[in-house]
Amino acid sequence: MIAIEKEESVKQLIASALKEDGADCDVTTLSLVDPEAIVTAHILTRHSCRTAGVTIGEEVFRQVDPTLKVEILVKDGSDIEANDVLMVITGKAASILIAERTALNFMQRMTGVATATRSFLKAVEGTKCKILDTRKTVPGFRLIDKYSVAAGGGTNHRMGLNDMVLIKDNHRKLWKGGDPNRLDQAVAAARAKFPNVPVEVEVETFEELASALEGKPEWIMLDNMSPAKMKEAVAIVGGRCKLEASGGISMETIHNVAESGVDAISLGCLTHSVKAADLSLEIVEGL
Repeated sequence: MIAIEKEESVKQLIASALKEDGADCDVTTLSLVDPEAIVTAHILTRHSCRTAGVTIGEEVFRQVDPTLKVEILVKDGSDIEANDVLMVITGKAASILIAERTALNFMQRMTGVATATRSFLKAVEGTKCKILDTRKTVPGFRLIDKYSVAAGGGTNHRMGLNDMVLIKDNHRKLWKGGDPNRLDQAVAAARAKFPNVPVEVEVETFEELASALEGKPEWIMLDNMSPAKMKEAVAIVGGRCKLEASGGISMETIHNVAESGVDAISLGCLTHSVKAADLSLEIVEGL
């Protein structure tokens, strides 16, 4: 796992989140809590999950108060059970309370993404299929969301618009001077412009599949095909490129899709509608 908390964009995101939360003037804590009180707190989970974001939580506490001592007990990418302690924080009670919600907001979302990814991976066990994320991430959270997918055991698809050509239906409609039905020519046009960038083409029919194959792209995306049609597409391609399944795939259908023989399944739900994990911070000493 990369040291995501050291990325400058992530540090700035954390600082922005703390500013958004009014961390410079917590009127409740300033009214009621002794500024010199020292306590120990635990962050724990209320259910089984796959962890992600513990180093982000640590960075939140560090930005609020560098004197806080933070001990991480469970690394990102670990499977834990209900009431397991992820982190121990010792220091000024006021600082811990100021950082609490922002730290938990990051950690709960990230752990939720990792846990959902792990669940989908379990559903495709016994196949060669990878689970991919998408660009359907919270704006500003791209690196964090994709890190969380990786912590769950998933594989990151393109990080942005600049690291892979992905030719979809709207690109074909707007392709000036090109034939939207000649996907091989679309691949050639992309390669002529960006020769060192991998190319993927979205297809919905076998006719489009045949046209795309002529262009020899690295990947072809099978969009909203049934598992039976995907299996047929796998046979047609015969290993000439990688195949990604996408569109309307759920926990109930994903194993059948994976058994079709596709190389990967992309799931926007990993990041666009994930359920946050239930984590909490409890003061355990110093009351």
